Amino acid sequence: MNTTARISEDGTARQKRLVIYLNDHLAGATAGVELARRTAQEHRRSPFGEALENLRKEISQDRQALVRLLGDLDVPVRRYKVYGAWLGEKAGRAKPNGRLVRRSGLSVLIELEALRLGAQGKAALWRGLLAASAQDTRLDADRLEELLRRAERQIKTLESLHSRAATALLFPTKQTKATKATGPASAGATRSTSA
Repeated sequence: MNTTARISEDGTARQKRLVIYLNDHLAGATAGVELARRTAQEHRRSPFGEALENLRKEISQDRQALVRLLGDLDVPVRRYKVYGAWLGEKAGRAKPNGRLVRRSGLSVLIELEALRLGAQGKAALWRGLLAASAQDTRLDADRLEELLRRAERQIKTLESLHSRAATALLFPTKQTKATKATGPASAGATRSTSA
């Protein structure tokens, strides 16, 4: 095989990997946006409400940044992956939670864990693309650093919210038991940890 053909084949294989990788992240981002929207809406009147609403906005903006990045890199959006992730998030709501009709108190823990995993995956994406930005001028290193910093802040916020919710739900104090009627998020507010 001559050198020109090998370079062309390497470029095609590299682009194919990029299409798969970025579309997989776009699918995850789609599920994350849906989960963040539902979680923020469900807890909008709780002490977690403001932090969750801010996260929802940022997660949506991060997905939009990823869509723009796909365009910059000439990566086509694989709609079947996006729709599959959207549908998967909806189907995930049907999991048994110990309650027939309404949400379990544990739902907030599972949702915060899933959002944190998503933020960690997103941080890994931005970190990987940032490393590659020296070799591809289509990747804006400054923007990728900004997105990475935001993902890292999201992880810290989600860890804080999770700690508060876990304490309130799994190891409530007398004070948190007294506020149980207003929901797990309200009980979590008795701790002074900031979101």
